[in-house]
Amino acid sequence: MTRLSVNINKVATLRNARGGNMPDVTKAALDCERFGAEGITVHPRPDERHIRYSDVRIIRPLVTTEFNIEGNPIPSFVDLVDEVVPDQVTLVPDAHDAITSNAGWDTLKHKDFLTEVCQEFKARGIRVSIFIDPVPAMAEGAAACGADRVELYTADYAAEYPQGPEAAIARYLETAKAARACGLGLNAGHDLSLENLAYFVQTIPWTDEVSIGHAIICDALYMGLERTIAAYLAEIRKK
Repeated sequence: MTRLSVNINKVATLRNARGGNMPDVTKAALDCERFGAEGITVHPRPDERHIRYSDVRIIRPLVTTEFNIEGNPIPSFVDLVDEVVPDQVTLVPDAHDAITSNAGWDTLKHKDFLTEVCQEFKARGIRVSIFIDPVPAMAEGAAACGADRVELYTADYAAEYPQGPEAAIARYLETAKAARACGLGLNAGHDLSLENLAYFVQTIPWTDEVSIGHAIICDALYMGLERTIAAYLAEIRKK
């Protein structure tokens, strides 16, 4: 069964826009769990424009489902991960000024670096996932680096889905098969929504986890957080 991990970055963005602690990011994380989310994802960036390193330290001991930290493994991020020891770390090659993640790793070009990072985190008992584009060679490269999973960057799938789901998912299915052949677990994330989620997990049913934030928070403005999470879980569980 595919698990739903809710990325709470956008809750922190809203808080930071005004200052203070409204909305309460910690409460949001715990409410997501209470409403049925099977994981919490955070993606702290160096400028702390949404999730702050201090948030991660506060939330980590309170989360009772899976805690996933995403980010570019710069020294400060590596130190944070080593300190709080999440269940999973997702390595994302985003620049410090990126609005949002916009590409996966070239796991062949950066093999030595990624191998070193994987070894460090796995020595701490942390599952390591590498964020990749839907290219089979990148999945194979991630396996060679020692990763446990890959996360497929699904922005292109989401953009192409309205024009034809089968064509939109073709590269993702091919890469997912390559990942499975290498013994890797499979995550997916970026622009997944109530419109396109069910088709993705039905077509690639061995997807271990989807990480969704922006769409959930947008839908929650109209539906409420509890109903929104229930709706996403229902999409995942459609037969």
